Amino acid sequence: MQKPSTKTLIIIAFIGIYVIWGSTYLLNKISVTELPPLFLAAIRFSIASVLIFAIAKALKYNLYITKKQLLNSTLVGFLFLVYGNGVFVWALKYIDSGFGALLASTQPLFVLLLMRLMDNKKMQPKSLIGVALGIIGMYLLISQQELVTNEETLLGIFMIFTCVLGWSYGSVYVAKADVPKNYLVSTGYQMAIAGILLAVVSLSLGEEWSSPLTWSPRVQLAMLALITFGSIGAFTAFNYLLKQVSTEKVATSAYVNPIVAMILGWYVLDEKLSTQSIIAAIVLLTGVYFITSRKRVLPKEEISKGKP
Repeated sequence: MQKPSTKTLIIIAFIGIYVIWGSTYLLNKISVTELPPLFLAAIRFSIASVLIFAIAKALKYNLYITKKQLLNSTLVGFLFLVYGNGVFVWALKYIDSGFGALLASTQPLFVLLLMRLMDNKKMQPKSLIGVALGIIGMYLLISQQELVTNEETLLGIFMIFTCVLGWSYGSVYVAKADVPKNYLVSTGYQMAIAGILLAVVSLSLGEEWSSPLTWSPRVQLAMLALITFGSIGAFTAFNYLLKQVSTEKVATSAYVNPIVAMILGWYVLDEKLSTQSIIAAIVLLTGVYFITSRKRVLPKEEISKGKP
């Protein structure tokens, strides 16, 4: 049987992070209505890591990891999954899934700023326009009167922004970090480490743990989808793309995910968006488009090697 080409795998991976991740906002929102957020994330990533390692073993992939790779996987697992996901799910207790997805769409803006600070990459005119629109869009989102008067909502918004910052730093870092070369194995270690850390924090905070048999069928289905599609499928695709294409291109999922999340939130949970939120979404996502559609300026040494 002929193996799929790299181009085909990249297309499939992008579909994964675009559509599947867009649906995880809804799935997390459904789950967090019944389950403590850190417990939810700990169970999700622990089970997913076991399944990933089983798949990797069946495919005869090498599971060996060096000390440096373990340390890098621990840092990345914390940024992506412990803080970036665990705290994000906690924040969904206070805001709608579609609104949370809109806040998360600021990731390319954070990635761009971090690349400027960490790699000293100059911003092109399109990027500057995108940053300006992104800031305006963020202001329109969080300046709504009904949000300003609700302290819990404001706290949720603030925490989501810190999650996006952590996830963005992890995206920039892992693109160059020494982690297991096989994307399935790399994902497995990140999730295993995150599952342990989340379980420790969850128990330390006194969250109530429960058997999956006591969960409602709705939550059981949501968790099954989060583990199989969201964790194993989409996150493996994410790690694969970070090594195959530029970080900025991977970040384009940030302006597709909110659209998927808003449609699902409206259809399934009857979530409503204010007119100001819709305007903010248009401004913000236009800014993200300007950031991610700019032409990449190659270093001279890459041009001399004939790289596309």
